[in-house]
Amino acid sequence: MSDKMKKILIILSLALILAIAMVSLGIAYAGGIRGIGLLGVWFFLTFGIIIVLAQLIPAGILLSSFIGTAFSSFRKGEMPIQAT
Repeated sequence: MSDKMKKILIILSLALILAIAMVSLGIAYAGGIRGIGLLGVWFFLTFGIIIVLAQLIPAGILLSSFIGTAFSSFRKGEMPIQAT
């Protein structure tokens, strides 16, 4: 991977984290949390969402590849599922 591509991925990753953090801060503030508790809820929501995304994206890839394998065939003239 080239240096230019790495810089672009870093910028996109930081933009995603910043967007999630700002939305989490807005949700916490709109929910009536003020003061130091706002920071705690902000960190909890932000990193909770990031952890869920980190687990959800690979799980989605695995699920889609499993479904694709179950319903497709490696040979073009072959039926993927036997009809009885």
